[in-house]
Amino acid sequence: MRNILMTGVAALAATWVVAACTAADTNGGDAQAALEEANKEKALYCMDLLFNQKDIEKSRAECWGDTYIQHNPMAPDGAEALFAFMTPFFEANPDAAIDVKRVAADGDLVWIHYNNKPTPDSLGVAVVDILRMEDGKFVEHWDVVQVVPEESANDNTMF
Repeated sequence: MRNILMTGVAALAATWVVAACTAADTNGGDAQAALEEANKEKALYCMDLLFNQKDIEKSRAECWGDTYIQHNPMAPDGAEALFAFMTPFFEANPDAAIDVKRVAADGDLVWIHYNNKPTPDSLGVAVVDILRMEDGKFVEHWDVVQVVPEESANDNTMF
């Protein structure tokens, strides 16, 4: 999945709307499917930009809308609140990274399931972010977070 994120990242940021329109024209007018695919690609790009590249300024400019509604009860609304948290977190955890396992979209909503690891040797945290997008930017967020345990009552993984 990481190779997918890194391939064409720069081009994706500038052309995701054009790609959606082109795909809609070549796929029998299926604009909804094209928009969902473009939203998935942009969401993956933005998550990589913030959590793996730790480029807060570029992320701020390219990925967050003027409005950012937060449904996590422990976080305030607004992208600036997220960046205010992430800056010291990245300073304290320079090796923190996410490993995306799967992504799906339905209309303007994108789901991203990933392992969030503060250090490479940690078990991490299983996260599902649900992001509502407008014009290729995050404008609303829900999440479900669960610590990855050392032992499990079953032989299945969380990913």
